[in-house]
Amino acid sequence: MKILFLFVLLSSLSIAPMSLVASNLTVSYFKNNIEHSVQGVKTENGYQFNKESNKILNLATLNWPPYISEEVCNNGWVFQFTVAVLVSKGYQVNIHFYPWARSVKLVEQGDMDILFPEYFIESTAPSDVIEGKKRRELLALSNRFSGGELALMKRKGDEFELKKDLSNLKGKMIGVVRGYQNTPEFDAMMDSEQFMTIDAVDELQLMKLLVAKRVDLIVGDPEVFNFSVSFSNLSNRNKQALLNGVEAVQPVLKYNHLYFAVSQQYPELYTLLDDINLALLEFQQSGETDRIVNLGSGCQLDF
Repeated sequence: MKILFLFVLLSSLSIAPMSLVASNLTVSYFKNNIEHSVQGVKTENGYQFNKESNKILNLATLNWPPYISEEVCNNGWVFQFTVAVLVSKGYQVNIHFYPWARSVKLVEQGDMDILFPEYFIESTAPSDVIEGKKRRELLALSNRFSGGELALMKRKGDEFELKKDLSNLKGKMIGVVRGYQNTPEFDAMMDSEQFMTIDAVDELQLMKLLVAKRVDLIVGDPEVFNFSVSFSNLSNRNKQALLNGVEAVQPVLKYNHLYFAVSQQYPELYTLLDDINLALLEFQQSGETDRIVNLGSGCQLDF
């Protein structure tokens, strides 16, 4: 019902989803009960905030609506939360949007400073970028902040309930977004090839693969699947076919908190981590995290 409501509401709008993107990139946050606002500018390679600061950070991210995307109003709450957290500690923030696998590569190689939003990375997780290295050898995780559910999705009507030990995934063909971290148990089975996978570039491609019966299941955040379809350039008929043709497998895999992953090559790594973690604590204790999450994009037309 939630998926259908989203589709009906979106398709009834007189403006295209892309036009919801705000030209005003002001990010506001409260600190010590005082409202602070920082004006961003669109640059050739991304978005820049607090350009007067010489504490320069370059961040790599992805289009992952509704959390963060250039195609939603105000770029989503994770975008605004990230700017607020870092600017509150005096940093210049430069955010760049790429396909996720490229963002991972840029930060794991040390060409950019922060990868976000990232799921928890197990100490045993291998890097797909640098052979022989573990991801935690290349990235340092911040403390966690709000996230969302991670679930398998199936074609509506298919009889499949997930076993607690995931054993009935063996032999399945599962669609995954290349470079995504999922859960330790799921990723361990994937790495040991207990089920087959097809890589996709994003959630929209996964939805197409599932409905076309090229895979048995796909994995990701149900909210992201919904928004990826609803904000796509597909016809309304095709959107409806995708949204009405899938459903989440029960139980969901887990609730995934989000993290900032800082390059181990950043010169002042531990100072930066301390600043981020202190800001996360301050925002959580003051209620600012909840305010930003609950505000969503901060726009009137927020799905």
